[in-house]
Amino acid sequence: QVQPVESGGGSVQTGGSLRLSCAPSGFTYSRNWIGWFRQAPGKEREGVAAIYTGSGVAVYADSVKGRFTISRDNAKNTVYLQMNSLKPEDTAMYYCAAGGVGLAVSLYRNWGQGTQVTVSS
Repeated sequence: QVQPVESGGGSVQTGGSLRLSCAPSGFTYSRNWIGWFRQAPGKEREGVAAIYTGSGVAVYADSVKGRFTISRDNAKNTVYLQMNSLKPEDTAMYYCAAGGVGLAVSLYRNWGQGTQVTVSS
């Protein structure tokens, strides 16, 4: 069974940085989409960034373009989300998911447990 495992969340002040890691254990890592999603209390889950591990093509939500960077290390079967210039509105539970397409939440079936990111003003 695929179980993406996230790490790297935490608490930072506005303008700070965090790097999240996702290791999709049990998943055919190569040539698949792996994405980062987030969900704030009372809000729907939304796509943040996703990467196609074969080509490295990445897509981003407009709200994070220029601040977040998704990357992959194929040798380590790990996907990273570098988050810079963090804002309070980035506060959410962040989830890694595998096997979907782009930022389409409904197309992903394999989800991690999530890691909390809190940005204080």
